[in-house]
Amino acid sequence: MPFQIIRNDITKMQVDAIVNTANPKPGYGGGIDTAVYEAAGVAKLLKKRREIGEIMPGDSVITDGYNLPAKYIIHTVGTFWRGGKSGEEEIIRSCYKSIFKTAVENKIDSLAIPLLSSGSYGFPKGIALRIALSEIESFMSENEMELYLVVFDEKSVSLSAELYGDIDEYINDNYVEEKSREEYLDRPSRSGRTESLRSLRTMTEDFDDLGEETTYGHILDESNAPGAARSLDDVISDLDKTFMELIFSFADERGMTDVEVQKKANIDRKAFSKLKCGTTKNPSKATALAFAVALELNLDEAKDLLSRAGYALSPCSRQDLIVQYFIERKVYDIFAINIALFEHGEQTLGSITQ
Repeated sequence: MPFQIIRNDITKMQVDAIVNTANPKPGYGGGIDTAVYEAAGVAKLLKKRREIGEIMPGDSVITDGYNLPAKYIIHTVGTFWRGGKSGEEEIIRSCYKSIFKTAVENKIDSLAIPLLSSGSYGFPKGIALRIALSEIESFMSENEMELYLVVFDEKSVSLSAELYGDIDEYINDNYVEEKSREEYLDRPSRSGRTESLRSLRTMTEDFDDLGEETTYGHILDESNAPGAARSLDDVISDLDKTFMELIFSFADERGMTDVEVQKKANIDRKAFSKLKCGTTKNPSKATALAFAVALELNLDEAKDLLSRAGYALSPCSRQDLIVQYFIERKVYDIFAINIALFEHGEQTLGSITQ
């Protein structure tokens, strides 16, 4: 996958290069820095760092990986959080830019990077994550690379309300698996099948009273109301289109090129080519959802696109609900969506191969 967030020890990543949060002067401190030195071999790495000398905040240098699985280490120097009024954000953005510049200059194809300054440097994780996603998205929009944001444990990633607000409340309000199970699967009944049929009939009648869209767990809001949906002529004209034909139709409407669609969907170039040429007929659901996000579809359009690949949005799927949450709010940043999916233990969007 072009961009992926994973939980791992960065020193065990089998990539071309890993990123180390380094001290400005030769030597190593706590956290990732110590782990990298110990895994790479303290003596050899420290000798090289002394040859390099001081690294200024926001800058990056590259060394061999020595005993690491990675061939290289890119060392970058961040800064402490001082309340946000001392140029801290600009320095961390400079770190990401210099990391990516160094990676491109050294023909790095796969890179593992931690969430910079979110540990001992004290950056609020929400701010650190916002900076990371912004710089990663900017870089990936113009470059091809396997890029991994690596976190070590569950507490390492904690999205603040500024990134996804009340998503947990939204999931709890709309997730119907437990309610459905209680209603007609696990409920004790002396009459057995008759009780299950009665419950199912009651649910169907309730849905009929509430309207068709309510069967998806109240997923439509005003931004996706009938006024924002496609016209009847648009729907009819699209009836015979395949999954990829509908994608290109939406892309044309939005003035997007194939490359823009591929990158915004976080889809590997080879996988996209296979879909485009018809080598791959049916994408995975995660890939289909990725295209819906990339094309900035409303829920009506997204459901139509998914149906062409044989899928539907389900109120029993946390992945679907999280994607719906962002679509309803017209937030189409696939990297932010993937962070939210990762944090909730769901499959992220995009694909390497089909």
